[in-house]
Amino acid sequence: MPLDAAQVISDKLNIPRKQVAAVLRLFADGATIPFIARYRKEATGSLDEVALNSIRTNAVALDELEKRKEFIAGTLSMQGVLTEELALRLASSLDPAEIEDIYLPYRPRRRTRATAARENGLEPLARIVMAQKTADPLKAASHYVGGEVDSAEDAIAGASDIIAEWVSESEKSRNLVRSKFARSAQLTSKVVKGKEEAGDKYRSYFDFSKPLRLASSHNYLAVRRGEEEGFLKVAISIDDDEMVERLCRMFVRHGASEKCTDIVRDAVRDGYKRLLRPSIEAESAQAAKEKADAAAISVFADNVQQLLMAPPLGRKRVMAIDPGFKNGCKVACIDEQGALMATDVVYPCAPVNDMYGAADVLCTMVGRLGIDVIAVGDGTASRETMSFLRDVTFPRNVTTVLVSESGASIYSASETARREFPDLDITLRGAVSIGRRLLDPLAELVKIDPKSIGVGQYQHDVNQSALKDALDFTVEHCVNAVGVDVNTASVELLSKVSGIGPSLAGNIVEARTAKGRFGCRGDLLEVPRMGKKTFEQCAPFLRITGGSNPLDATGVHPERYQLVERMAGDCGVEPKDLIRNKAKLESLDLERYIDRYTGMPTLNDIVAELQRPARDPRVKEEETRIFDPDVAAIADLHIGLEIVGKVNNITAFGAFVDIGLKINGLVHISQLSEDFVSDPSGLVKVGQRVRVKVIDVDAQRGRVALSMRGVRQNDL
Repeated sequence: MPLDAAQVISDKLNIPRKQVAAVLRLFADGATIPFIARYRKEATGSLDEVALNSIRTNAVALDELEKRKEFIAGTLSMQGVLTEELALRLASSLDPAEIEDIYLPYRPRRRTRATAARENGLEPLARIVMAQKTADPLKAASHYVGGEVDSAEDAIAGASDIIAEWVSESEKSRNLVRSKFARSAQLTSKVVKGKEEAGDKYRSYFDFSKPLRLASSHNYLAVRRGEEEGFLKVAISIDDDEMVERLCRMFVRHGASEKCTDIVRDAVRDGYKRLLRPSIEAESAQAAKEKADAAAISVFADNVQQLLMAPPLGRKRVMAIDPGFKNGCKVACIDEQGALMATDVVYPCAPVNDMYGAADVLCTMVGRLGIDVIAVGDGTASRETMSFLRDVTFPRNVTTVLVSESGASIYSASETARREFPDLDITLRGAVSIGRRLLDPLAELVKIDPKSIGVGQYQHDVNQSALKDALDFTVEHCVNAVGVDVNTASVELLSKVSGIGPSLAGNIVEARTAKGRFGCRGDLLEVPRMGKKTFEQCAPFLRITGGSNPLDATGVHPERYQLVERMAGDCGVEPKDLIRNKAKLESLDLERYIDRYTGMPTLNDIVAELQRPARDPRVKEEETRIFDPDVAAIADLHIGLEIVGKVNNITAFGAFVDIGLKINGLVHISQLSEDFVSDPSGLVKVGQRVRVKVIDVDAQRGRVALSMRGVRQNDL
């Protein structure tokens, strides 16, 4: 019977089968998650993007599982061992571990001691001993002496190797040991002798022990990284003596010959310690790694989403400064659209200290170019540059903002940067990126590998394929939630739009360059490789302002334009006059417009979009970063000091806060609140200003411990 994927996923996710089946059909038809979530609500019962992604992930996993089962069945069939029972078990199983256990006895393997014993004809002896019905196993073994087998003792040893392998491959024994590891396994780590000083950053794990099921994601990833770097010895252990005893009760027959039972008991012990235990330990380690990866990836993706969805500056002119000492501060001025207007290099910091010359250059640029905001990168010399700027009297009112420059150097050396600014010095490209990041974080950050944005931990330790999938989903969600101006967007931004991708994004930009602005969404159908199906997926996420059709500037899908025209006609106005016309929109009887393709969820979305067309979901907040001027180095900190900082990274164990130093302080999860906190991201967000109290300073290791417990936050 073919697998009912929809039912399996429905049971696992607790989503009605009808909805799951509809989603799977849409996926099969080439629909994307953003498109389905927003424009196919009637089909899916208004499932959100998270649910849709879970369905997709499970569908992919099921497909891979079915392919594995087909391979195993084919292999067993070729070996002539595929019985009806085995075939039925394979077909009905949804447990990857069970499937591999079924396959294990028949799986091609490297040459083992049991292999050699079988080649010497000792498997019949192994069956005799395993049956434990003979009173004298040595006498029985004497019949197998010859060839490579020199004695009855050698024959028993070979038979024992075969029994040990049987024990290790028994589904019953594997499930017993697997269950024990799941319940009781202990994760331990010890420092490698002589590596104490070099591995100081892993000091917390020099003598670490915790139940594996309770070990946090960062605990597990940290000890495994320490192990990989050669500083820690890591083990996952259970009570071996107890396990051996339980296995012996499973395989040793009560009342059998002591001589036989002793051999079987020794073989069970050998099979467990040499074969079974290492196998299940590796399996447990892999499961723990996957669990830790999933948690770390989730935190990382949440942080990235918060950065991508940071509010844009708005229509402002920005002077971006990439600070530096000896090589100077790189300056790039950009207009409201992010276009480069001017660049320069000034030297206000040591060792040059040309503060007057720098002030003159910057003041001239501010006045001549109408600069509204100065964005200063938060890397080397940032504090010194900010201090210098505070003393400068500019010819117009400007706001100075500190901006994260994580990833700016990655961008400056990228193919994207070379394409955008082929003649610009690489260091000045970094300054442009800093300015654009303030102007529109989403539009700029999509040009950078999310792993380089500067949030999260252990991103290089987790499964890179799973990380990429999660980050792709996050970026896709953010870009499509905001929408993209097709006449100004970069190739990188366009490529994240539903259904487009890098190649078609390049074609759109080339067409825009060759023919000028797109006048309406329909013009996109003339772009090479823009088929009707792709247009269906991407069109509503692409905005055209000032075009021939006012609906092109909204999130209304072109497939619903006729419906909007009908609504407008019923109100006695043109479609353009229905936009933002609250009274007319509220007067509509939406029940009249329901048909087999259009339900109330879609109608409500259309009305909401017409009321607030192309509403930017990014919250507009005042962007300020004010640090204590008396805290310029870690030596200026003392226990009890309260300072203001900004959250720049969230992990499972707490939040890292930028307090204006080169190092970030850590607010451990236990110090986030007086109340119990299970998830730091539920209390703080990346970019949030917080007041913290210093509770510990380790200048030698460059670590600062902070607390928010009992610290007032309401006046920030």
